[in-house]
Amino acid sequence: MERELIFWLVLLVVLLVIELATLGLTTIWFAGGAAAAFVASILGAGLVVQIVVFLAVSILLLVFTRPFAAKYINKNRVRTNVDSLLGQKAVVTQDIDNLAGTGEARADGKVWMARTENDGEQIVCGTTVTILGVSGVKLIVEK
Repeated sequence: MERELIFWLVLLVVLLVIELATLGLTTIWFAGGAAAAFVASILGAGLVVQIVVFLAVSILLLVFTRPFAAKYINKNRVRTNVDSLLGQKAVVTQDIDNLAGTGEARADGKVWMARTENDGEQIVCGTTVTILGVSGVKLIVEK
């Protein structure tokens, strides 16, 4: 029982240190689960119950608090570099055809290779598209 207490406490501390180092809301949910499992261990619950408590609390925290945290905690984050392109408009400067391996679009004053999400879709030069993502040096776009 003492080893289980130490394990959950060490896991809690490690997860909190990772969270403090990254400030990315990545491990905080599991730190909550580790804290709950630590309490279950103190109360004398068996190892299986502790693991179930850890998983249940971690998943519940992740599902119910992450959307709130993502919306309100990082709302003033300034999008930089590639992140700033997502959702922006671009103009196709060369016909986009994934199967032929062709396509370019101008976004933010720069010309990028461009592809569509679906291989069968083609977009002609001059079309305004929305940037869905970036894969390497290629914009992934849609009409």
